[in-house]
Amino acid sequence: MKKTYYVLIVLLTTALSAFTPEKSATDNRILSYTVNPKTQELKFYWKDEKGDIYKSILNLKNQFAGKHKTLVFAMNGGMYMQNNAPLGLYIEENKRLSALNQATGTGNFYLKPNGVFYIAFDKHAVICKSNDFKENKNIAFATQSGPMLVIDGKIHAEFKEGSKNLNIRNGVGILPDGKIVFALSKEEINFYDFAKYFKDLGCKNALYLDGFVSRTYLPEKKWIQTDGNFGVIIGVTVPE
Repeated sequence: MKKTYYVLIVLLTTALSAFTPEKSATDNRILSYTVNPKTQELKFYWKDEKGDIYKSILNLKNQFAGKHKTLVFAMNGGMYMQNNAPLGLYIEENKRLSALNQATGTGNFYLKPNGVFYIAFDKHAVICKSNDFKENKNIAFATQSGPMLVIDGKIHAEFKEGSKNLNIRNGVGILPDGKIVFALSKEEINFYDFAKYFKDLGCKNALYLDGFVSRTYLPEKKWIQTDGNFGVIIGVTVPE
């Protein structure tokens, strides 16, 4: 009888361990914020009403003053050129302001496959490889960056465990329930560990947004970075 109980306990422990998140899914090096696109107002921003590029999170935050909205989350949203123009695809309110970039080159953006993060008007969020992206009238917002971090549930094949290529990094993934998780490393981290964080959360696909320039504004977690000199900024607002 005791042997039977022991076997049952072992089996139960094994089963429960299968549902225990990996250590990196609660990695204290990483700050994360989960967004429900169906209930929260998530938008991409590049230029204000006058055509001036926001550049910093502070400028974006200030533009809501007097408009009965409060910025509760913001993060730079993809790589950009020296003039702060998006390096790849950028769609805002279904208007393509920058074309899909399928060129080859050096640097993280060109580490194929790179990808596109987009939100449809029905609030459905998608991350896909750039080669798989199909532009259509239902896309509200889209930004291209690279490389992909997680592809069909697998970490990008070029990332090496234990790599000494360390940097501040930020990225985005789609959770199994359709919610969006944004993440920023609070300290330098390699691509493998950063990608593993998204994989361990169950993200089938995740996309790298940028590196050492990355900033996040998340006052609810006492993380307030309002500087920067970006291209696209992703933000969540709430009514005052």
